[in-house]
Amino acid sequence: MQYYPFDSRNPLYRSVQTALAAGSPLRLRLLLHRDAACTEAYLRLRRDEQSEITEIPLSPGEWLEDYQIWDTTLSCEEGLYWYAFRYESANGNFFVIQAEHSLGIVSQTDGVWWQLTVYEGDYQGPDWLAGGIIYQIFPDRYCNSGIKKANLPSDRFCQPDWYAQPAFLQNGQADNLGNDYFGGDLAGITAHLDDLKALGVSCLYLNPIFEAHSNHRYNTADYFKIDPHLGTEADFVALCRAAKAQGIAVILDGVFSHTGDDSRYFNKYGRYETLGAYQSPASPYASWYQFTHWPEQYHSWWGVPSLPEVNELGPDFLEFITGENGVIRHWMRLGASGWRLDVADELPDAFLDAVRRAVKAEKPDGYLLGEVWEDATNKISYGVRRRFLRGRQLDAVMNYPLATALIEFLRGGNARDLLDCILTLREHYPPEAFHLSRNHIGTHDTARILTQLGRPAGAEGDRAWQSRFLLNAEEKARGKRLLKLASVLQYTLPGVPSLYYGDEAGMEGFGDPFCRAGYPWGREDKDLLAHYRTLGSFRRTHPAFQKGEFIPLHGEMGHIAYLRESHEEVILVAVNRWCDPVTLSTPDRFEKAQCIYGQRVVGGKLTVGAEDYALLVLPKQ
Repeated sequence: MQYYPFDSRNPLYRSVQTALAAGSPLRLRLLLHRDAACTEAYLRLRRDEQSEITEIPLSPGEWLEDYQIWDTTLSCEEGLYWYAFRYESANGNFFVIQAEHSLGIVSQTDGVWWQLTVYEGDYQGPDWLAGGIIYQIFPDRYCNSGIKKANLPSDRFCQPDWYAQPAFLQNGQADNLGNDYFGGDLAGITAHLDDLKALGVSCLYLNPIFEAHSNHRYNTADYFKIDPHLGTEADFVALCRAAKAQGIAVILDGVFSHTGDDSRYFNKYGRYETLGAYQSPASPYASWYQFTHWPEQYHSWWGVPSLPEVNELGPDFLEFITGENGVIRHWMRLGASGWRLDVADELPDAFLDAVRRAVKAEKPDGYLLGEVWEDATNKISYGVRRRFLRGRQLDAVMNYPLATALIEFLRGGNARDLLDCILTLREHYPPEAFHLSRNHIGTHDTARILTQLGRPAGAEGDRAWQSRFLLNAEEKARGKRLLKLASVLQYTLPGVPSLYYGDEAGMEGFGDPFCRAGYPWGREDKDLLAHYRTLGSFRRTHPAFQKGEFIPLHGEMGHIAYLRESHEEVILVAVNRWCDPVTLSTPDRFEKAQCIYGQRVVGGKLTVGAEDYALLVLPKQ
């Protein structure tokens, strides 16, 4: 049999397949062929922020055919580490470094090292979310309750046609106005909690709901006030109470890296009675902002003047957001169960630490989710390696790496790349973070998933072109078939699936603003809606999807298959994006499995139809 020198995803070589809890043991093994003539072997270990390399001797051990095992057991303090191997022989000095995926190769020169994430041993996320489903709502576009709103600013455009396309033109120029309001509100969400419950939803994530002078509300004007278009504080309390009665939690979007210039804190246009930082250096909010030349020159988010940046670590702002009576705790006391932090990678570590303390002080099982677009365990922002998922900051992050890999696979990529993404995240992330990651395939920042999967390759253009684009019947039919595959993967892989409002109803559209249209009440795609309800029920009733082990079976070309295993059951999931059926080998025990969807296993073989999937459940005796 052919053995590799090292494989970080094989328990023969590495005893723990995930990130390592601080202080717990990790056994590492190197396998060297007898022809290597090894006389001494070493584990090379380096802590991320240090340049010094520690070499730990490996002990020679038993033989596996023509390969000798060299091993060691170690434990580490919390931190990020990198490791590789070196050995000496009669033939010279050699290194074992990381090559493709997780495999090690012998080299005469040093190269890529493996990553070892070590997290605080008491890392614990909210158990209530495991096995659940998140539903994301852009509040202005979900449902208008019809309740008359009071105190609406006169400079807003209220769109009377719920089914109209969001505006993107101003004076003939393409622009994202953000000033067309469709009238969706909190009471409208409350009215449809039964519909959300039927989808299996356990958590509502709401895009910003605080007063702000744009429909997206990422330019906060008042952190302590519900935007008048959405209703009142009483409406928020009523939503949280009614949702809780249905077993649904509510988490809010926290935008804390910047405010709006048209806010009571900056008050550039004098809308508010308060003395804003733009109006006077004597403003009580002056310390929140950094002016290079008051009042016209100031630091702003990505250079956008309407979004003045705040100094998150300023004592006044820090207390305002995270203090005993601060923003975080105020809204949690009124019913919120957690927060999603906008641009979390642009918030300082000390600020994130304080947010976590506020969340957990109010509700120990509160969910703290961060917007990070890359692997959150090795992310560098503003020259600093971040520690988001090492036990004292975020519970989890948005799983953009998985979203990208999943969509690329369904649009023609190799399943090996998708499987590699999943296994890399499992290897780098603490188990809690891995199982609580928000697995989305569409958000308010991306094109609708049906459009992404259905559009022809190369079909793209400017906003004017995008405003006219609709899938034709053939494109939409294929997009729907692929969306069903995408949702099966999303709902059965480790993590918490996040459904963007309307994807289950067949909504189309490119990115902002076209992905933010009104929910198509009365015009839903009934077939897709039934699929999502069935899939949601399947996920919510099977314990294997809570924190069950992920065991890959196949991952090549156009098909992927894996197991999710818990103490109670084993579930086999197989997805085939090919235009032809595929036959896969499975464990023989699955001939006795219950077939939820697709064909049964016969003779250790499972046939999955063209652009189709299979779900089988095997209870444990």
